[in-house]
Amino acid sequence: MVLTKEELISSLQNEVRILLHLATKIDRKHLDYRPSAKQRSIIELLRYLSVMGPGLVPAIKTGTFDGPAWQAATAAADAMDFDAVLASIGKQSAGYAESLGTMSEADFRGEIEMFGRTASRGSIIVNLVLCGFAAYRTQLFMYLKACGREELNTMNLWGGVDAPMQM
Repeated sequence: MVLTKEELISSLQNEVRILLHLATKIDRKHLDYRPSAKQRSIIELLRYLSVMGPGLVPAIKTGTFDGPAWQAATAAADAMDFDAVLASIGKQSAGYAESLGTMSEADFRGEIEMFGRTASRGSIIVNLVLCGFAAYRTQLFMYLKACGREELNTMNLWGGVDAPMQM
């Protein structure tokens, strides 16, 4: 693997940290904001993110996507309010350490077929979960900007901190 197991876990934990940082910038009156009728609202996006990683990692580990379990987790997330969603996302850091920490290097290199693609477990975790976090937090960042949070900048999006951009 290009990343070590520890680096992958750390990267996923960093994504959780950045996402929670961006969530502190949400004005609760904008939770239902959506750019268009067919796009997720802010709260729907966060609910999805509360399920995405925790639902995909076990599927990748076993090589089998459990549709009913995914639907049950999604239904549970859909019933959560903002605070519960953030608490759920906050638990993911420890969850990634526990779940991925038990995998061997051979497990990460083992190939599986998932969603029509054959690749190593490590590659699928990086491409679906890690990259998914980066994509969806960027979407959240853009929603925040559209809701008037003009002071947010690259440091918020990629560093997860309130700081002026370094020039």
